[in-house]
Amino acid sequence: MNLEGEPVRPDGRPITVLLVDDEPLLRMAFTMVLDAQSDMRVVGEAGDGAEAVRLTGTLQPDVVLMDVRMPGTDGIEATDRIIASCPQSRVLILTTFDLDEYAFAGLKAGASGFLLKNALPEELLGAIRAVAGGDAVVAPRITRRLLEHFAHQLPSPATTEGPATDERLARLTAREREVLVEVGRGLSNTEIAAGLHLAEATVKTHLSRILVKLELRDRVQAVVFAYETRLVRPA
Repeated sequence: MNLEGEPVRPDGRPITVLLVDDEPLLRMAFTMVLDAQSDMRVVGEAGDGAEAVRLTGTLQPDVVLMDVRMPGTDGIEATDRIIASCPQSRVLILTTFDLDEYAFAGLKAGASGFLLKNALPEELLGAIRAVAGGDAVVAPRITRRLLEHFAHQLPSPATTEGPATDERLARLTAREREVLVEVGRGLSNTEIAAGLHLAEATVKTHLSRILVKLELRDRVQAVVFAYETRLVRPA
């Protein structure tokens, strides 16, 4: 994660950000923080989800900073539509509580993570840079807490004894499936490496291949996939 304001792209282009929130004062505050950074530029603002979808299609921002609780088209529906129509734009969910059902729904819709609205400025900037660089910004253990807290929204273990059928699982090697299970359990790359007796670089390579084979965007989506296919069961 780049926390120092250095360009995340080789060509040095700034990270373009679309702000989505129904509170104008909050958008103004975010704009002041982001535009003060040499490697970021706010390219647009939206007050609701429908406008966010429209502006994302027009502006093609690198990151959409998305509030979820808005009148009309909320941030979840907007995220789903943005991911479907503009997959190059990555969505960072803004939420009030770390165990918010909206945050969980946002991750399932394809967001690359979530951030609390009362986060410190450096946390906000670090999260935007991480997402723009292709990373997820939800710590593995927090992702696990979210999924376990909302386990009732996932398939019931009683419906089947084995993993859910998903043809993409057949694309994984036995080792890749092992790594996916550990990712789904909320372990970091370091913890997975220790548990499977692998080098951390090897774990990262496996995870990269898993994402490609399963057609997933990032680690967060891999965790959701592991739960939905019942490779991992809620505690």
